[in-house]
Amino acid sequence: MKASPAIVDAVGRARTHAPFLSLLLDREPALAAILGEGGWPGLEAARAEDDGQPVGTRLRIARRRLALLVAIGDLAGHFDLSAVTGALTGFADHALDLAIRTAIAERTPGAEPVGFAAIALGKQGSHELNYSSDIDPILLFDPETLPHRAREEPGEAAVRIARRALELLQARDADGYVLRVDLRLRPSPEATPIALPIGAALSYYESQALAWERAAFIRARACAGDIVLGERFLDGVRPFVWRRALDFGAIGEIMAISRRIRDHHAQGQAFGPGYDLKRGRGGIRECEFFAQIHQLIHGGRDPALRVPATRDALAALAGAGRIGADQARALIDSYTLFRTIEHRVQMVDDRQTHSLPTGDALDRVARLHGLPDGEALLDLLRPHVEATARIYDTLEADDDRVISRDPARVAERLGALGYPDPPEAAARIERWRAGTYPALRSPAARKALEDVLGGLVEALGEAPDANAALARLDTILSRLSSAINFFRLLEAQPALARLLGAILCHAPPLAEALGRRPELFDGLLDASALDPLPDVPALAAEMTAREAGDDYQVLLDRIRRVVGERRFALGTQIVAGVSDPIEVSAGYARVAEAAIEVGAAATVAEFVARHGRVPDSELVILSLGRLGGAALTHASDLDLIYVFTGDYAAESDGPKPLGAVHYYNRLAQRVSGALSVPTAAGPLYEIDTRLRPSGNQGPLTVSLDGFARYQRESAWTWEHMALTRVRPVFGSQGARAAVMAVVADVLAGDRPPRDIVADAKAMRDDMAAHKPPAGPLDAKLLPGGLVDLEFAVHVQQLVHRTGFDPHLGRAIDALAAAGLMPPAMRAAHDFLSRLLVTTRLLSPDAQPPAPATRALITRTLRLDSWDAVVATLDATRQEVRSCWQQIIGDA
Repeated sequence: MKASPAIVDAVGRARTHAPFLSLLLDREPALAAILGEGGWPGLEAARAEDDGQPVGTRLRIARRRLALLVAIGDLAGHFDLSAVTGALTGFADHALDLAIRTAIAERTPGAEPVGFAAIALGKQGSHELNYSSDIDPILLFDPETLPHRAREEPGEAAVRIARRALELLQARDADGYVLRVDLRLRPSPEATPIALPIGAALSYYESQALAWERAAFIRARACAGDIVLGERFLDGVRPFVWRRALDFGAIGEIMAISRRIRDHHAQGQAFGPGYDLKRGRGGIRECEFFAQIHQLIHGGRDPALRVPATRDALAALAGAGRIGADQARALIDSYTLFRTIEHRVQMVDDRQTHSLPTGDALDRVARLHGLPDGEALLDLLRPHVEATARIYDTLEADDDRVISRDPARVAERLGALGYPDPPEAAARIERWRAGTYPALRSPAARKALEDVLGGLVEALGEAPDANAALARLDTILSRLSSAINFFRLLEAQPALARLLGAILCHAPPLAEALGRRPELFDGLLDASALDPLPDVPALAAEMTAREAGDDYQVLLDRIRRVVGERRFALGTQIVAGVSDPIEVSAGYARVAEAAIEVGAAATVAEFVARHGRVPDSELVILSLGRLGGAALTHASDLDLIYVFTGDYAAESDGPKPLGAVHYYNRLAQRVSGALSVPTAAGPLYEIDTRLRPSGNQGPLTVSLDGFARYQRESAWTWEHMALTRVRPVFGSQGARAAVMAVVADVLAGDRPPRDIVADAKAMRDDMAAHKPPAGPLDAKLLPGGLVDLEFAVHVQQLVHRTGFDPHLGRAIDALAAAGLMPPAMRAAHDFLSRLLVTTRLLSPDAQPPAPATRALITRTLRLDSWDAVVATLDATRQEVRSCWQQIIGDA
């Protein structure tokens, strides 16, 4: 062969600008001598002679020589892109095949190398490997034919063969390495062995695989090991890859592939130094995926389009009229140039990189290619990058109602909608579209997502923190078993979609509840969900709707489900602005009372079955505080006292009898547990029994006689204040009446003489010192808030022995009618109660919320502006504080 000046020049550029190639020339002096004189030894010179060296050593030497020869042939123009990638791929196939055969032969000498195959994916599959590429095979085995040792399972043998083959290819020594191998494209790589039985692999691709996994098989081929086995597998998955009929869901699935290109790695990446030739906008992947998307759409009906190599596929698509001839030519030219420069970048240091370097390093790559400097290289690439990006953009729908699949565009739109961190929000949406969660894996689910996504992101954009609202929706989606009905519901009922957006935007407690139990949203389907709640008997009947075979735990779960749904619906009424918070507060209390009634009755029945009943005796449950006043908030716990009637010295009559005191203490513990311990259906209530006689120091239950004696002889002023809001919520009518007779006597004066005003003032001062307000909207604990108003009411009730009513508003009315309290206190009570119930949902930290949530609170309180809310709160607090100060001052 005549000496070639181009080869001499290529060697010179390699030595000057590519340290890796210079090292190879030094390591291979015989080849370097031939090449340095312009000679060409041929690729066969890369073979390492079988002189007794280990297989791994021979392969490493052959790879080193091939890398040198391919690089010089490429730089000299002796090889075009197809020749370069073909040589690299051919070596990879040979090396992988030899590694598999060697691993089998080492373990089972003399056995035929059957039953184990490698399926090449990606660029190896299409004979397009780049200069410093990983290979991405799937390793399969046939348990029926794989050679294995005695008493060894085929699966164990396959994994050991795979590990040995990987070791031969990836181990590094003084001669370098053979190939880097990435097995993460196999099905469920986080959970599956590195070699899979062919049957399990086929089952996965037929039933579970995602869209990008379909696309990967456009370029798949059996490349090493048992080729017959590999081709049998590919025949089995072919119908999964190439579908003759496409519905809208399948098209959406195919378009999802394109979203994997413009992911967060490419966001904000401008063309120039550092540009990613592979992932960047207008780069290699956009050429590849433009071809593959059209192949998937049309290849099911036209087998001629099922060609693996990118440039061949573009030509075939143009020939079939599926894309424009000018588009095909532009993308083929771009792809050829991008891959060529990619090889130059990788030749410098043998690194698997796809990004242009910066500074002097960019100049070196340019000069390696034969250009004067980095600017000239950028000028060469720029028109091709721009042309590819324009062509790829034609895949996107030009519809304002559709959320783009380009992450940069998604982030831009989210920023315009008010998302504080658009890239983070765009990445979250990208994960949904990629089918990250089980509920989003099916094409139908992702099609349903696309149909509502535009409306959802706009609704959540109104949130005080739109990223946080989107994160709450993410939690919901992560816990759904299926998302199709959820999205179809939002699509069919836009008002419900807006309501969901409002919940996620403005009501953190409701959003968190939805995150734990997405099924709560189903309760809003009922047209009556936003109506006032029914009475306690109706709610109790809903909780006790047993079916045949239901046991105690099933009943407790049903109570929790009903309570969760009803409390969620009540909170939603505030967000939707359809109910007065005072009515919602009463509804919360009715739900709790029904839960106590049903839960306690079921617990008593369970307990009686084991221990019998105490004759002429029963459990009575008293509610105090906000539950006693039938005015709970979303966050309220339940203040309860357990009392039992009858003889405390009696004994139960069951199979395992207990003394009455022990009986009722154990029963009360069971009731508290039934009402508070979380089950599979979620939590219920926090139970607070510290208001019982002697507080935490006393027994959990007390006999009615003991209760009466304690209240008449030993109770402190604060305990009598609590007694003003006692209301029985469990027990027979006779037992309830007996307890309330004791309460009435105590409140009427049958109690120790106390300086009620001084005691109350000292207790309020101590409370203020140890439990300060949570924030400027704490309607309960702020000076002049609900606690001050409650203290004022209870002092007047106890001092004047009148106006007793567990409901604080009615008690105020009675005291005002008796001239013991300013009539304005009723309006103060109502405003503070509305504010408390509302902020427990919309501003749980009692801090002023964002403007959008302020508007919602303003509307709920029936005021004109946020300034009016603040002014009304200040004025109300002054009135309450003045009332409280006057009461303690007058005394």
